[in-house]
Amino acid sequence: MKPPRPTGPGFAEGPLADVALSRAARAGQYLDDLQERASTMTDGQLRDGVYRALRRFTQEQPHTCQVDSIIALIRCEVRIDWPASDHLPCA
Repeated sequence: MKPPRPTGPGFAEGPLADVALSRAARAGQYLDDLQERASTMTDGQLRDGVYRALRRFTQEQPHTCQVDSIIALIRCEVRIDWPASDHLPCA
């Protein structure tokens, strides 16, 4: 059983918040998987994977420079953490 999420002022609640949290967690897991397999992937495959992870997270088309920066970090073996929280702060 999952522990209850923080609620109240400053945190989003409800089904839309649940979907956003789930999407962020899936995108983070996808990025982790990419980093594990990066050494066996071509630049095009890695670019496509990073693009998809960012698109899944933001639901918008990521900027090319953003994708390129993440690819460069992955190729330099810099570990990118994408922590998934159990609550969604309000903007």
